[in-house]
Amino acid sequence: MKPRHKRLAVIAGVVASVAVAAGLVLNAFQSNLVFFYSPSQVVAKEAPAGRAFRVGGLVKEGSVKRNGTEVQFAVTDTAQTMNVKYVGILPDLFKEGKGVVAQGQIGADGTFVAREVLAKHDENYMPPEAAEALQRAAEANAKMATSVAAPGAPK
Repeated sequence: MKPRHKRLAVIAGVVASVAVAAGLVLNAFQSNLVFFYSPSQVVAKEAPAGRAFRVGGLVKEGSVKRNGTEVQFAVTDTAQTMNVKYVGILPDLFKEGKGVVAQGQIGADGTFVAREVLAKHDENYMPPEAAEALQRAAEANAKMATSVAAPGAPK
C-alpha cells in the first residue's frame, strides 16, 4: 500500500470515529432532553405522549391529598388546571399556592404521574418557565374578561 493510501485510510478512520462519537453523544442528549410545558399546553395536547416532560405552575389551594407517601395535587397556571400524582417525599417548601415543577409523564387516566417534584427555594423564586406560563395565562384571562365585559365592543 502506498503512503498516500495509508494516509487516506487513517483520515477516513478518524472521520468515521468522530462521526460515531458525535452520533452517540447526540443520541444520549436527545434521550435525556426534558421539555417544560404549562398546564394549558398539556390540556391542549401540546405535550408529548409517552415521553417524560416537566409541568409547572402553582399548587392549587385545597387540592393536596396525602395517603402515606402518595400525594395527589393540582397544578394550575390560572387558566387551566391538571392533576398530579406523586409517590415519595415532597420537598419541605412544597405548599399550596406556591410554585412547583413536576417531572414525569401523562398516565393512562390523564393524570400526570410525577417522578420528581421541585419546589421554589425562597420567597422570590419561581422557575422562569413557570413564571412565563403564569404571565401568558393571566394575559389570556384578561383578554377573555375584556371581551366578555363588552360583548358588542370590537375585538
